[in-house]
Amino acid sequence: MTHKDERHYAEKHKAHAQLDQVITEAIRKRSTGGKLTCEAAFRIAEEMGIRPSEAGHALDVLETKIIKCQLGLFGYEGEQRLIVKPAETVPPDLERALRERLVKGRLPCATAWGIAKRFDLPKMSITSACEKLNLRISQCQLGTF
Repeated sequence: MTHKDERHYAEKHKAHAQLDQVITEAIRKRSTGGKLTCEAAFRIAEEMGIRPSEAGHALDVLETKIIKCQLGLFGYEGEQRLIVKPAETVPPDLERALRERLVKGRLPCATAWGIAKRFDLPKMSITSACEKLNLRISQCQLGTF
């Protein structure tokens, strides 16, 4: 959701606002002040055996803000945008992997995670490489962007 939609996350799910009580309880237990980290949301999804997008849907309906994106894109105290800086250089094989997997000119979040795993790099290193190459990441697995 865009910044202007902050705290109105449920609006995009009006027709599908039913929530599983077990998921709801897991989110409420782990969130603080109406916020939950990206990592915790993924942990909930894994533990519940649901897709991250389902956890994201529940977070939206519960008006719980996702913070500390694992790619470093949003949700960090005092930071307006992302916390990673452009890489000094990007190895040619990594650049090729990133460019080959673009969808409509953007790198899907799940693909960024996959590339990080394939190259044995921290997820934020992929964001840093993308910043250097002027590539944008899209399709958040939790549905935030």
